[in-house]
Amino acid sequence: MQQGGRAGMSEPLGFGIEETENRNGAFPRLDDQQRERLRAVGTVRRVQAGEVLYSEGDAGYDFFLIESGAVAVVQGYGSENRVIIVFGAHHFLGELSLLTGSRAPLTAVVRDPGELIQIPVETLVRAAEGDEELSNIILHAYLSRRSILIEVEAGVKLIGSRYSLDTRRLREFLARNRVPYKWMDLETDAEADILLRTLGVQPSETPVVVGVAGVLRNPSNGELAAMLGLGASGAPPQMCDLVVVGGGPAGLSAALYGASEGLDTQAIDAIAFGGQASTSSRIENYLGFPTGISGSELTERARLQASRFGARLVMPAEAVGFAREDGHYAIRLADGESVNGRTVIVATGAQYRKLDVAGLERYEGVGVYYAATQAEAQVCAGDPVLIVGGGNSAGQAAMFLSEHAASCRLLIRGGDLGKSMSRYLVEEIEANERVEVVTYAEIAELSGGAGLEMAVVRDTRTGARSEMAATAVFVFIGASPHTDWLRGDVAMDEDCFLLTGRDVEDSDLPSYADGRPFFLETSQPGVFAVGDVRSGSIKRVASAVGEGSMAVRLVHQRLASG
Repeated sequence: MQQGGRAGMSEPLGFGIEETENRNGAFPRLDDQQRERLRAVGTVRRVQAGEVLYSEGDAGYDFFLIESGAVAVVQGYGSENRVIIVFGAHHFLGELSLLTGSRAPLTAVVRDPGELIQIPVETLVRAAEGDEELSNIILHAYLSRRSILIEVEAGVKLIGSRYSLDTRRLREFLARNRVPYKWMDLETDAEADILLRTLGVQPSETPVVVGVAGVLRNPSNGELAAMLGLGASGAPPQMCDLVVVGGGPAGLSAALYGASEGLDTQAIDAIAFGGQASTSSRIENYLGFPTGISGSELTERARLQASRFGARLVMPAEAVGFAREDGHYAIRLADGESVNGRTVIVATGAQYRKLDVAGLERYEGVGVYYAATQAEAQVCAGDPVLIVGGGNSAGQAAMFLSEHAASCRLLIRGGDLGKSMSRYLVEEIEANERVEVVTYAEIAELSGGAGLEMAVVRDTRTGARSEMAATAVFVFIGASPHTDWLRGDVAMDEDCFLLTGRDVEDSDLPSYADGRPFFLETSQPGVFAVGDVRSGSIKRVASAVGEGSMAVRLVHQRLASG
């Protein structure tokens, strides 16, 4: 644990920069009573200008509350010296990495001498568990600060071409894990060439990630995760009570309830916890959030909650194989390792369906996208975009992208937007002058040079074709289940969704000589399916969360049955 107090540069930073304003709870000042409660569990210390409290890349750092003086939070301390935030009296330092245990994205250095209250993270968490007011203030601030750091691109640097699939892969990994970073496009950013020459890196070696740990040349997702300190650390247990495969709302719910009810629980995900829900700019109809909540915040809260109860969350860890061995199950991972569990909950969700267009693969990741996050919005800012699909995901994407794109057209195959989209969302789209709905339309061709430039749109009634300029096409036309790794081992329906409970046919039950599977249990005893991957499931976040919690109760029953 980083204890702070190291000497830094003698010259204070942030002269002429005012203390950061609150910004809707991101930078609150604590009152006398709140500070007194923290003083009771912390250590008071004097600090001088230039002292470094924690550094960019630290694998852990303490919580600091400023009683007097000022602290600058800096990117590239000692070289770039870019001041991101200035905290003054009664502010507290830190952001989401303090709670998740990932590496600090920035350096905190004392600007003006004063007095601080320093609290180790473990002590802070224990104190916050019994103090709802402080817990809510700190969590809201840290979630908001992470969003701000992503917005201002404060963190590691990714240098690579927009036309590189590996660049796209790394950008997706960083965005899905909500890691603050700055992307420097080799195609348009002169500073990218300068930085590469300074680092002694050839353009052919890109994409590269530059951070305090050095330069990673075209790293794998696992190598990048290790650099950033993402995911659980240490060796996994040889045997778990419960292995949850998939980290969307259903998987996070299962991990949370499994751990909270005393099961040794490990959850794994191929890319990032949060699933498709985390890419939604706004979820308007989730119970308990009358003004809506972003998918990333909802799933980030769930991830923190599951970790607090002791669930081990591991990523990237892609399941590629399944076997039953000596009374337990082994999940084989893409890296050759295996995770062993007495029971398994499958929550791998579904894969995006693709357009039936020749040459689609050429533009995937460099013009054709299956999610609309801030990363995609940056790529298509000021350009014309098309959104394909008539469901809620397409509608939410259209509303979000309309704030960034030069023009935004929503293409649907039929003539009624309300057929498969929530009424509230239809009304928002109809009231948004920046979104044009094109009915009876489908994409027939894509064309362009190095990147996407044009789409040919076909009228589904007449077959007539027309050209529409587009540098980005966002596809939301449904999904197919991510169950390839289970084929031949677990019973599926004709569309490869997992059968559970009464839907499992007698012919698929060689392992159930003494009875039938529980509700949500598959053809393999002790293996459950929840969320979008399950045949007959309701494709909603709330139902996925409910199934995840319900499956844990059934896990207890299966374990008790021997």
